[in-house]
Amino acid sequence: MFELIQKLFGRESQGSKDIAKERLRFVLVHDRVNVSPQFMEVIKDDMIKVISNYMDINETEMEISLTKTNTQVALVANIPVNRMKRSTMKGE
Repeated sequence: MFELIQKLFGRESQGSKDIAKERLRFVLVHDRVNVSPQFMEVIKDDMIKVISNYMDINETEMEISLTKTNTQVALVANIPVNRMKRSTMKGE
């Protein structure tokens, strides 16, 4: 949760206009789909558990968000992969 909040509110390289715009987008999307930040953190934790069975990932750099268009809501995930875990692949 801290990383998500830090990503949204702690970006030093962006101007204040861009930061405010990103915060508003985040709040509006989550409000429209009725998803709390705590629920998003639960989703992130579950994704980490499942994906970690197959890949070594960088959890601190992982980002997930919801994006809403006129017709749908999409879960968008940016998950940096350090390496594949070959021992869990079938047939090996």
